[in-house]
Amino acid sequence: MFLKTSFTTLIVGVFVVYVLHTCWVMYGIVYTKPCDSPKADNCITPFLAGNPKLQLSIYTSVKPNADGGHTLIHREEDFDVNSKFERIVNVSLPKKTRNNGTLYALIFVHQAGLSPWQDPRQVHLVAQLTTYMVPKPPEISLISGEDQTQGQKQEDQKKKQSDGSSGAGTRAKGGATASTDHPVSHWRSRLTLNIVGDHFLFDREYLPNDVHRYLRVFQNGKKMVYLPLLFVDELSNRVKDLVEINSTSSELPLTVLYDSISLGRLRFWIHMQDAVYSLQQFGFTEKDADEIKGIFVDTNLYFLALTFFVAAFHLLFDFLAFKNDISFWKQKKSMVGMSSKAVLWRCFSTIVIFLYLFDEQTSLLVLIPAGIGSVIEVWKVKKAFKIQIFWKGGKPTFLFGKLDESERRTEEYDTLAMKYLSYLLYPLCIGGAVYALIFLRYKSWYSWLINSLVNGVYAFGFLFMLPQLFVNYKLKSVAHLPWKAFMYKAFNTFIDDVFAFIITMPTSHRLACFRDDVVFLIYLYQRWLYPVDRTRVNEYGISYDEKPKGKAHKD
Repeated sequence: MFLKTSFTTLIVGVFVVYVLHTCWVMYGIVYTKPCDSPKADNCITPFLAGNPKLQLSIYTSVKPNADGGHTLIHREEDFDVNSKFERIVNVSLPKKTRNNGTLYALIFVHQAGLSPWQDPRQVHLVAQLTTYMVPKPPEISLISGEDQTQGQKQEDQKKKQSDGSSGAGTRAKGGATASTDHPVSHWRSRLTLNIVGDHFLFDREYLPNDVHRYLRVFQNGKKMVYLPLLFVDELSNRVKDLVEINSTSSELPLTVLYDSISLGRLRFWIHMQDAVYSLQQFGFTEKDADEIKGIFVDTNLYFLALTFFVAAFHLLFDFLAFKNDISFWKQKKSMVGMSSKAVLWRCFSTIVIFLYLFDEQTSLLVLIPAGIGSVIEVWKVKKAFKIQIFWKGGKPTFLFGKLDESERRTEEYDTLAMKYLSYLLYPLCIGGAVYALIFLRYKSWYSWLINSLVNGVYAFGFLFMLPQLFVNYKLKSVAHLPWKAFMYKAFNTFIDDVFAFIITMPTSHRLACFRDDVVFLIYLYQRWLYPVDRTRVNEYGISYDEKPKGKAHKD
């Protein structure tokens, strides 16, 4: 037990050091040492301090250096750095872009009355308006064979909207290309721009490396002056905003958003953007990176800090629960008081959720932990049912262990609970699957099956926790449960509750966060109702005390 305690203490100590180190690094990112004296020679003063008249001009080009021509799509005449705005412009797509090509945006901030190409004191950035991604396969009605585009077309015809009918036909044509497995060009419908509104005085000796690439400086007499810090927010480009481009997409809308930004937030955004870019260089797809972007978009720095601390504690409790759960089942020799049906259900539901995430092409950040969890649950089933595997001639042979008298008694209570539960559970799951088959669309029959099963897991999965409550009630004991692992999981459940309506997630998964609370509260009530002396060896010759002080004797 000393080694276990020492290992847990070591993990907690490493966790504390990690949190403190991260806080120090974050402080170094958001804080920049200013120049002490504005008149000092080592100070770099802002160009915006003189309140110059500026314009914002946005051009498009098929090449990032504007070779081959450029087209003006928007100009903000009286551009105020501190005024937030949103503009929607229609962008004509060149033929090369429509044929699975690329399009770039050239953003200029320059002096009013001058062309950006002739202004020596202009700043500009290049942003990619298109990206390549494998399109999502079309979903069809498995009964009628009708897809989404055909359904939309029929609705438009009923409304007698000729324009809508032609538009639906265009979408159907684009949907035909969506069945390919090759990456196709997608339109980024949002372009988010920021400029640092602070009149910050930089010290040349303490100039941050992350800001240096955005800093353009010129000599004004004896003073060094830096031009506006222009930044393109790539984190705001989400997968849900992408529009597939096909040969008929001659014009597409682009939402241009602008807002001022603080220097600290700019530096933080640069680091996060570089981190996402690095992940993409290591093979992460656009969809994988989108999962990470979702953490930062539309969130202030204070909430991000809170999210980090909560996520860190969530990770710690996850690890401790995992460690104690594995330790509990590794030492488990008897299934007395444990619901084997509940163990089997957890294994089944975990595998279903993994197959569902795989079918939905979920990010590897979510898919890999779900796969590891499925393997662990299969191992628990092997322990619970005392399964031994023997290989003969390359074929596996399964041998199930025998139950003793006390285990058979638990199994009887478990079977009785499942009998009552099946009267409610099976009709609900079958009814939900039939409803989805008739009214919803899926990619294939396999997709319908997995979605029906996972909906049953999310909606009624907590019912399979009830057999264990029934076994506890019949045995009038809870000493056989892994309470240490339960407590760590409970902390994580309450953390999930706090963020259930803040973080974006499916409604079924959101409700699943609260269903676990109800069952755990019942577990706590049973623990209070059935107090146990864990140092006493019970009638089965088993002691549940984790700290035996001496040799145990039967009462």
